[in-house]
Amino acid sequence: MNYNLALSDEILLDLEKPERYIGNEVNSVTKDKNSVDIRFAMCFPDVYEIGMSHLGIQILYGMFNSYDDVWCERVYSPWVDADKTFREKNIPLFALESQDPIKNFDFLGFTIQYEMCYTNILQILDLSKIPLLSKDRTWDDPIVIGGGPCTYNAEPIADFFDIFYIGEGETKYRELFDLYKKCKKENMSRIDFLHECAKISGIYVPAFYDVKYKEDGTIASMKPIYDDIPSVIKKEMCLDLSKTFYPTKPVVPYIKITQDRVVLEIMRGCIRGCRFCQAGQLYKPLREKDVEHLKELALEALKNTGYEEISLSSLSSSDYSKLPELIDFLIKNCSEKKVNISLPSLRIDAFSLDVMSKVQDVKKSSLTFAPEAGTQRMRDVINKGLTEEDILRGSHEAFLGGWNKVKLYFMLGLPTETDEDIYGIGDIANKVAVEYFETVPKEKRNGRTIDIVASTSFFVPKPFTPFQWARMNTKEEFLDKANKTRKGIMSQLNQKHIKYNWHEADASMMEGVLARGDRKLCKVILKAYEKGCIFDAWGEYFKFDTWMETFEECGVDPFFYTTRERKDDEIFPWDILNCGVTKEFLLREWKNALAGNKSFNCRQSCLGCGAASYGVGVCKEGRTNA
Repeated sequence: MNYNLALSDEILLDLEKPERYIGNEVNSVTKDKNSVDIRFAMCFPDVYEIGMSHLGIQILYGMFNSYDDVWCERVYSPWVDADKTFREKNIPLFALESQDPIKNFDFLGFTIQYEMCYTNILQILDLSKIPLLSKDRTWDDPIVIGGGPCTYNAEPIADFFDIFYIGEGETKYRELFDLYKKCKKENMSRIDFLHECAKISGIYVPAFYDVKYKEDGTIASMKPIYDDIPSVIKKEMCLDLSKTFYPTKPVVPYIKITQDRVVLEIMRGCIRGCRFCQAGQLYKPLREKDVEHLKELALEALKNTGYEEISLSSLSSSDYSKLPELIDFLIKNCSEKKVNISLPSLRIDAFSLDVMSKVQDVKKSSLTFAPEAGTQRMRDVINKGLTEEDILRGSHEAFLGGWNKVKLYFMLGLPTETDEDIYGIGDIANKVAVEYFETVPKEKRNGRTIDIVASTSFFVPKPFTPFQWARMNTKEEFLDKANKTRKGIMSQLNQKHIKYNWHEADASMMEGVLARGDRKLCKVILKAYEKGCIFDAWGEYFKFDTWMETFEECGVDPFFYTTRERKDDEIFPWDILNCGVTKEFLLREWKNALAGNKSFNCRQSCLGCGAASYGVGVCKEGRTNA
């Protein structure tokens, strides 16, 4: 293939990391564009290094390119220097593989992982010279489609998208592509094509749903404008992960990216039921991949990439039932090839520590606990299922094994939180330090001592969680709580061994607005982008004052979406969707949280969340019913 770069050498050499824009990486796919029927540009609306680390894109990229009639290419947000150059020189945004303008593609697909990337979606459309609003597009423009966790409340960005794909991408794209080819062949109008799309399971076309509001600003109703499309869109889900496409030839970048390794997804879903966790609800029920299949995938992917590290991906790796067998296999095969094994999302127990000591350099690595809250009362409220005894026992075992670095993650601003819960963060960090000094005699410390990093993020209530009814703290409340946490840590006996970090309150507040927002936010996001807001996920580029000024100009109160109390029967913007977990179950869990009651995990007892309707995974395993 003749490979002509869209950017001249002169321009590339002026850019911070030119490798972000040249494509042609190992395992990237090139096809003859004249021999395919559909061209799909897959976009992660953030910088290359972040987007290239995303497993979902690698899966869909590989799957789409396995179709003879489809060529899928990639595009990412040009970094600030390139963005400026593209605008000044009027260079249309292009796909990495062919270097062709995105505007010439049939589909532009976004994976939307984080609310703070919303203005970057507009950056991509703008630089591609695609109309920002769906209603202004014609067949001369790509069909703009969104997927990923943020589409479970797509209303704040509804005006910018033609289609949202709700759920796991492996199930319905083939049907969507076949429909597109048929409609093109029959010279169907764009609006008629979208109407046909809306009849496909899991496909949400926001323009075809009419939203009415009450006087108090809450939603009165959300109804389809056609009788032949669903009133509620149910998420798509893979029923057998071992028979679903998985890439063993992921694209290998030229430059270091955030997750620079082979990623082996071992299961989807989670049994734990933490009440703040959106992913735990969206990906229910837990489904495991066959261990023999995983062994084959691991060896194949390592062979095809040359990576020197493999990471096991899941929400809670310790809950994978064949983990010991898989780990033994990887240790045997990876140690021969000098390949490191990365094990995120492990519960800290004797087995996990034994495994980590075999695959990690204990002297360099940190042990990570996520207590999330400083007291047992608060951990019961959020249904964390982790006790202080678990943390101290895990720390004890780790210190015996040679670890002396511990990271502790907490959240501030959780529902029902008191000062006692906040000061408990310093207390538990101190107890971990005491455990170290009691476990490791002075003569065995080899000049080292305990190093604890306690980090707090600010709690953001998310759709499809029991906390979707919760009031969110104000920026001032968050900062006050961070200050109390710092004072609590400084008052501890071992405070010199504890470092404290906290997140930005402004960004958390903005994330909270976008997470539970409605369609009234579309005009705010558009205007904020026009005022120069992009890369909001990057602290140095986030313009909080500009956002607040824009809310005021648009007559939209941001605190309506954050600090307002919600009634049990309020219609939420995302009630148009069904994630498999019922609103009745979530409300029951919200009441349990307020009462401080714990709930069982899915392997202990079925709580009747609704996910059993899919008839797969943990929902089919034998267990006692609650």
